Amino acid sequence: MPTSRSLTYRPALAWFAALSALWVFGVVTLGAFTTSIHAGMAFPDWPLSNGSINPEGWLTEVDKFAEHSHRLFGIVMGMLAIGLVVGLHRYEARAWLRNLGWGSLAIVVFQGVLGGTRVLQDSIHVPGFSLTLGEMLRIPHGILAQVYVCTLFAIAASLSRPWVDGRPGRSDATGAAPEATGGLRRLALAATGLIFVQLVIAALMRHNNAGLAIPTFPLTPEGGLVPAHWDFRVAIHFAHRVMALVLTGVLGALVFTLWRAPRSSEGFKLAAGLIAGLLFVQILLGAITVWTTRDPYAATAHVIVGAVLLAAVFTLTWWLHRGADLRTQSTPLAA
Repeated sequence: MPTSRSLTYRPALAWFAALSALWVFGVVTLGAFTTSIHAGMAFPDWPLSNGSINPEGWLTEVDKFAEHSHRLFGIVMGMLAIGLVVGLHRYEARAWLRNLGWGSLAIVVFQGVLGGTRVLQDSIHVPGFSLTLGEMLRIPHGILAQVYVCTLFAIAASLSRPWVDGRPGRSDATGAAPEATGGLRRLALAATGLIFVQLVIAALMRHNNAGLAIPTFPLTPEGGLVPAHWDFRVAIHFAHRVMALVLTGVLGALVFTLWRAPRSSEGFKLAAGLIAGLLFVQILLGAITVWTTRDPYAATAHVIVGAVLLAAVFTLTWWLHRGADLRTQSTPLAA
């Protein structure tokens, strides 16, 4: 029967959510590596691989290993998503957080169907486009993966002890950190939005094989900053470089503001240092990817660091928008 429970920190559920948030990077890594070595069609069937869950050669052939491992990690991700929904429904007092758990499960299910459809529709040609229907579906599949990363980190952050219990001397009467001024919140929101736009541009570039449309860095082959010849692939690649410059400025401003904010906590300063470090590594990996003529390991690392950077900035933004004092809330729960 329905009961009412005050919100409390539940370590088992919090750690399970954190594990789920970390596991998603395994799925993203394998998906990125599969794309980098063009192994998306290593198995032409789905949901099984060559009709089996343990197909011949998947432990010895790199293309089959990448694609089948991606599928297996996705299956485990789905199980974790189901477990997270069950835990939230059983123990979580906040209705919005329970709903967010259901949303994360819906994304996982849709991602699985989208990935499978990509395989099954790979041979269908779309008039007027060089990509097949299956190849086109790789783009929303990659973009939605980044949405899922943010969703999991939102859940994990909201279940953490600092969020639920608050930190003495670190929160004001509304439960928000004193550093969370309106300007800082807006700056963090802008940074998160721009990173997501950059990842959308990157997905378009990556899946249109435009990673080397401008084959030199930082200058173009003609020795300038702007390409002398244009087509769609060059334009999307150039947009990726321009957005990288914009992001460098915005993230630099965010890091500086976090460091200089009055009463900025050690946690916020640590977040600022992490963002600065990730930004530096991401720029370096982007350059290495071009310099090595798109080495698959460098390209994969570039995707992963981009996802981690999005997760870091998004989680910071989510924390800056922390709402009312959660320690006093209670809502109906199913026993």
